[in-house]
Amino acid sequence: MNFGPEGGAETGRISLVGAGPGAADLLTIRALRALQSADVVLYDRLISPEVLELIDPRAERLFVGKEVGACAWPQQAINQLMVALAQSGKYVVRLKSGDPNVFGRADEERVAADHAGIPIEVIPGITAASAAAASLGQSLTSRGVSDRVIFATGTCREGDAPPDIATLLQPGSSVALYMATKMAGALREQLLAAGFPAQMAVEVVASASTPSERQLRTTVGCLPEAMKDAGISHPAIIFLRAAKEVSGAELTTETRGLAPV
Repeated sequence: MNFGPEGGAETGRISLVGAGPGAADLLTIRALRALQSADVVLYDRLISPEVLELIDPRAERLFVGKEVGACAWPQQAINQLMVALAQSGKYVVRLKSGDPNVFGRADEERVAADHAGIPIEVIPGITAASAAAASLGQSLTSRGVSDRVIFATGTCREGDAPPDIATLLQPGSSVALYMATKMAGALREQLLAAGFPAQMAVEVVASASTPSERQLRTTVGCLPEAMKDAGISHPAIIFLRAAKEVSGAELTTETRGLAPV
């Protein structure tokens, strides 16, 4: 559904808006229009002050953020508040970091709105992996070397099996790990046990696109210690790449430096 900030039912409506990775000038035009038209904005912990400044000053701002592993605002409570505000006739913007459809629980909030009969749309944002790759000056894919990119999360619900990154990391793959800083040690052990070399390159970008951005280039064998020494914590993206086998004749400026694993 795409009703835009000027349309929708008089009984209220909801937009799930992607705020992007942090920098205000990476917002989409549609996201900006929503922020400037909202009656109330429910925003997450990782929304930057620069983005919040773009909200119409007449709009109500409500913080509904969560820390990793903690639920100060349980998802069900957010859903109920969002729906109740829309049912009162307000245009509600649910402002999320990155892209709502990438580990943003968009489905849960969409279902809550649908069950209540509230019109809802999703305004996509730039996801953190794209911003982090741009900061590194690298592509998520590279012709002849990496022809697929996988977004995976290192944070699972209680009782879920941990992500099997080693299985995902096949030749020709790039893996961008979200919310995985706490599993750096487990990730190292998993990759080494699967036969990946300790010297395999790993790149980490924390707080991509913001003034506090940090970059780290290290190896699988040194990953946990290097992240600790660099002071890198959530939010961060961990990049792993397994290049295809390429012959010397096939090496180009696009493939040099990405040796196969």
